[in-house]
Amino acid sequence: MSLLYKRLSLVILPAALLAVATPAPAGTAENAGKAIDETVEKTGAVMDSTKETLGEKAEQTGDYLGDAAVTAKIKAAILADPLLKVLQIHVTTTDGVVMLKGEVDSQQSIDRCTEIARSMKGVKSVDTTLLVVKGVS
Repeated sequence: MSLLYKRLSLVILPAALLAVATPAPAGTAENAGKAIDETVEKTGAVMDSTKETLGEKAEQTGDYLGDAAVTAKIKAAILADPLLKVLQIHVTTTDGVVMLKGEVDSQQSIDRCTEIARSMKGVKSVDTTLLVVKGVS
């Protein structure tokens, strides 16, 4: 019997060692790798989306501040222009479109105000509802 035990141990022991030493099925590691890759992709997509949203908000804020700066520059230039003797001009800027409203003393004043507005950086177009009223100064 001892010979039988020896022979069985020679067959059983290597089989047992082989079973213990065999790594986990390849599918398990592959599944874990795929899950990690998917998570990284999803995280990257969320980060890209957040970055785009923040960029859009910053751009919108920049546009608003840009419009305010354009309006201020136009108002200052109109007030500083020696050819214009008017204080009744209202200037607004929205998305680079300047609107001039009010009363002036001549068509030349309308033309000059329009020219000043068009010359400013950031102005896309100029709309005017300026009216010539005699006696305005």
